[in-house]
Amino acid sequence: MDITLHTLPNGIRLVHLPTASAVAHCGIIINAGSRDELPEEHGVAHFIEHMLFKGTTHRKSYHILSRLEDVGGELNAYTTKEETAIHASFLKEHYTRAVELISDLLFSSTFPPSELEKEKEVVIEEINSYLDSPADYIFDEFEEMVFPDQPIGRSILGMPVTVRGISTDTIRRFIARNYSPSQMVFCSVGAISRKQIISLFEKHFGHVPSGADNRRKRSEYRYSPVSTEKKTDTWQNHCIIGNIAYDLHDKRRMGLFMLNNILGGQGMNSRLNLSLREKRGYAYNVESVYNPYTDTGLVTIYFGTDNRNLGKSIALIHSELDRLKHQPLGTLQLSRAKNQIKGYLARAYENHESLMLSLGKSLLIFGRIDSMDETFRKIDAVTASELLETAAAIFDKSSLSTLIYRQNGERT
Repeated sequence: MDITLHTLPNGIRLVHLPTASAVAHCGIIINAGSRDELPEEHGVAHFIEHMLFKGTTHRKSYHILSRLEDVGGELNAYTTKEETAIHASFLKEHYTRAVELISDLLFSSTFPPSELEKEKEVVIEEINSYLDSPADYIFDEFEEMVFPDQPIGRSILGMPVTVRGISTDTIRRFIARNYSPSQMVFCSVGAISRKQIISLFEKHFGHVPSGADNRRKRSEYRYSPVSTEKKTDTWQNHCIIGNIAYDLHDKRRMGLFMLNNILGGQGMNSRLNLSLREKRGYAYNVESVYNPYTDTGLVTIYFGTDNRNLGKSIALIHSELDRLKHQPLGTLQLSRAKNQIKGYLARAYENHESLMLSLGKSLLIFGRIDSMDETFRKIDAVTASELLETAAAIFDKSSLSTLIYRQNGERT
């Protein structure tokens, strides 16, 4: 990959990949998310993401929204437990417009009090809509159950009572404590020369003072498996089974990605999908997810089903986990699993918006960018015996936690 890397004196880093596409993408990723909130700040990281669009010293909200949309572009943002991002997609001739706008939002937002109160109601409605969706909310509750009294376990959105307590001072304190230039990466994928992107980057991000190097400290987690069942007024039972797992820096992470894909990844031929949905019709949606964080991780298996099939579905899941723990993949099975992962990664590489964010996250977290060939070599290095060891450690039945939202009565 013909990648450009550049670091400003203030510590903000740039990663750029040139393409020949008419559409370009760029954004800023900040190493600050909901896990960096104090208990009384719950929800502020996500709330800041909303408020960045509500006014700067140079623009009102309408002008922010119109700046790229007037030329057919798009401006967006997201918040996770560990990062916040502002990113844009646009025709390549509007690079200057996009870079300047992102810089303006990040460093010149004013967080006007009138907009603050209105946006609280918007975010509270977002929370309420989430609470109305048990298939979504169960994931948040599971993480709270697995990581009790830990910031990593708290929901990203916050709760209505904590959101209502957010003030302009709350926002500014969080930013001052967590938005360190050394923990920011500007990422770009598009048809612009190395010289031009560095010039734009230096012009719009070079004026920022260095500030403190506020690196997140690793946390220590004490995990004890727990099983909980709740009665809910839903049309299905919703169930999550899971365990803590390897963090982003653990070399066994690649093997666990492969195991997760075999078990219940995005393919329709995953073992759980074939067993629960295709063969028996017990579930419409069954999936497994591996979420690695900087100092811990989580593997979850989710499905929804009716009362008649809940127990049978759980038994089938444990049966598939036992297969992974005790039956090594044959040569052909292992090769197929590796080729599937490679194919997914190669396809994702063709999505330039996703690639732009992936490059930024890689530089932010690992301080380097692995080429696709390097990633493929890591995949090829995984052995069947390593997968057995990983399965035995992660899917040990005595270490698994379970959360069930049980359907309150039969539905017809």
